[in-house]
Amino acid sequence: MQLLNWNWAQTGVGFSSNQTTSEHLGLGSHLIFYLARAQSHTRFSALLLEIIYSKTMVGTMITGVAQCCLSASPRIFAKQPRRRPAILPNRLKFPTITSRPTRRRLLPLCFFNAGKDNPNFPEKEETELEWPILERWEVPWQWQTVSLTSLACGLSFILTGLLETAAIPYLGINIEELNLDDKAEILFVDQSITTIVVLGVLYGIANTFGPLPEDLFRYDLKEPFNLKKGWLLWAVIGLVGAVIAIGLTGAAMSLFRGEETQRETDALVRLLPLIGSSSISTACLVGITGVLAPVLEETVFRGFFMTSLTKWVPTPVAVIISAAAFALAHLTPGEFPQLFILGAALGFSYAQTRNLVTPIIIHAFWNSGVILLLTFLQLQGYDIKELLQAT
Repeated sequence: MQLLNWNWAQTGVGFSSNQTTSEHLGLGSHLIFYLARAQSHTRFSALLLEIIYSKTMVGTMITGVAQCCLSASPRIFAKQPRRRPAILPNRLKFPTITSRPTRRRLLPLCFFNAGKDNPNFPEKEETELEWPILERWEVPWQWQTVSLTSLACGLSFILTGLLETAAIPYLGINIEELNLDDKAEILFVDQSITTIVVLGVLYGIANTFGPLPEDLFRYDLKEPFNLKKGWLLWAVIGLVGAVIAIGLTGAAMSLFRGEETQRETDALVRLLPLIGSSSISTACLVGITGVLAPVLEETVFRGFFMTSLTKWVPTPVAVIISAAAFALAHLTPGEFPQLFILGAALGFSYAQTRNLVTPIIIHAFWNSGVILLLTFLQLQGYDIKELLQAT
């Protein structure tokens, strides 16, 4: 009933006049009790609200800190370098793995692309013990240029000789009426024009690929006695080796065939009228055989053809091929073995020094040496023709 009265009081229902004062007092005490209880519930609700509010504030703070961290610079989260601890003395040092192990890739093996042309081939550090005789040249042109340039040099050589022969009658010169000195001078002029034309064609084509590497068409007179690239030292070595090898080859050929080839004797016999006839004719012959011919032939066969072949084949193979082409170009089949050995000696000496002066010196001494020796024997009273026919 009291609870009902309290509910009625809360709902605004009045009391009847028949109720006594004690009943009113009882109802008042119960009202005070429930008011106090309601006040305690209100305080508890307020406390609960404060706790919820505080938790909300904490959540807001955590959310704000997270947002600040996420919006911060990436440098904060960058991987910091690991500091190595100081190594104390008398403490064992163990190897530390700083990176993941990488798999080694097998390098492709190719015969024609080994060395500098292959980008996967590891470069070796050049040492003093390595010899350049096996190194290749860095050639900027392709095989089409090699073929066309070789053809152009051959055609220019032939056409220049034909034009000079055809122009002599128009210049009022009669070859039969000339003396030996005049003939020697004409031969010298003819060889000079041919050398200029052929080298002009060769350098004109090569310069279109400029700038050329330093070791192409190199003529250098520095360090003549250097053990590794001395041009004079290796010229002497190449010349001595060529003389010994050609002498042994000639002896072996004479044993197997029983007789000497006649072509070499005939070629020297045709030069006999000019050899030793006068100082002018001798100087012209030495200039042709000892200067013009070596410069032209070595520049074409070694300076261009042999170095171009090293783009596709190893250097020793290029030396052999160029030596064979050098022997065939002389159009003397009977002298092919000797010319081939001479060409190989010229090629290897050039590959060692990378200097065209070396094969030019060997070639010059080989050609002019024969002329000077025959001239010396003729001045001493020997019959050169009989000596040549006897040997």
